[in-house]
Amino acid sequence: MLKLIHGADFHLDAPFAALSPEKARQRRAEQRQLLSRLADLAEEEGADLVLLSGDLLDGGETYQETVEALSHALGQIKAPVFIAPGNHDPYGPRSAYAGTAWPDNVHIFTSVQPEGVELPELGCVVHGAAFTTPQADRSPLMGFSAPRDGRIHLMTLHGDVAGQGRYGPIRPEDIAESGLTYLALGHIHACSGLQQAGETCWAYPGCPEGRGFDETGEKGVLSVTVEDDHAVSARFVPLAGRRYEIVEADVTGKDSAGEALRAVLPPSPSGDCCRILLTGQRSFGAPDLAALTALAQPSYFSVSVRDNTRPLRDLWQRAGEDSLTGLVLRALKGEKELEDRELAARFALAALEHGEDPCP
Repeated sequence: MLKLIHGADFHLDAPFAALSPEKARQRRAEQRQLLSRLADLAEEEGADLVLLSGDLLDGGETYQETVEALSHALGQIKAPVFIAPGNHDPYGPRSAYAGTAWPDNVHIFTSVQPEGVELPELGCVVHGAAFTTPQADRSPLMGFSAPRDGRIHLMTLHGDVAGQGRYGPIRPEDIAESGLTYLALGHIHACSGLQQAGETCWAYPGCPEGRGFDETGEKGVLSVTVEDDHAVSARFVPLAGRRYEIVEADVTGKDSAGEALRAVLPPSPSGDCCRILLTGQRSFGAPDLAALTALAQPSYFSVSVRDNTRPLRDLWQRAGEDSLTGLVLRALKGEKELEDRELAARFALAALEHGEDPCP
């Protein structure tokens, strides 16, 4: 049996442009703490291998202290570590991968052509390939087929399954024909869960920590087990120190936006990054977003408030019109025995005016 830790898309030294310069610096420092948590997890899980599938570095501006922290953390792992550089951190003669002295347990793939590293003590072969330019329109799996020699064949790659773009598009058919037991992928920032094509299992772990509101919720890595009969199972392990969350605050029936906002704030500061969306129909004026943001700020590391509300409308204001809408509203208004005339009127207006479901 083999135990693997599969991670990808750390994007160390990302700019965090949406945050203030001070908080962006703090977030970059916190990203480096992910590396210690990765090393601790490998120890806790008793990992035989660690597969890192590209974009460990964001590539815009990489600080030497970050590369040193990465090298140090990977050197603390007692298992072999394999890195397949991605489109944000392609391998090249001037890349951080080429210009750094890496620990003996770290192997970095350097070619677009897959190469294999035999690990006889584990009864497996780890294959991998690298981006050597920021774009690659050729499948890194094209023409690859692992020998059927009874050993466990693994591969770590950065690429886009079923993608049509310029970031290593991989066809599911290529995965099915690869002869691999497990394909460890990077590039997609959402965890895919364990997938299968033919007899080959594959997965994206997603990024280990979100960087924006397109990367919400828990983020982490995969703990993968490969049995002696080549059966594969995978478990998601959260690793993020902070999360991005989008929360809705419904103002319908509330006396103020502040009342709606207080109802969704956490009971104690969460330390996460949050976007609060005000929704529903309001019976008061336009919300003061600056004041509401100040009210929410103590509850989060970073917070923004957006207004998606609509003024409360008089359901019966068009009842006097000489139109189909007016006719329907007059009929509903006259139905004194109708249990919920207002709800019926909302449905009628939504259908007549917009073809939509009614607002609450």
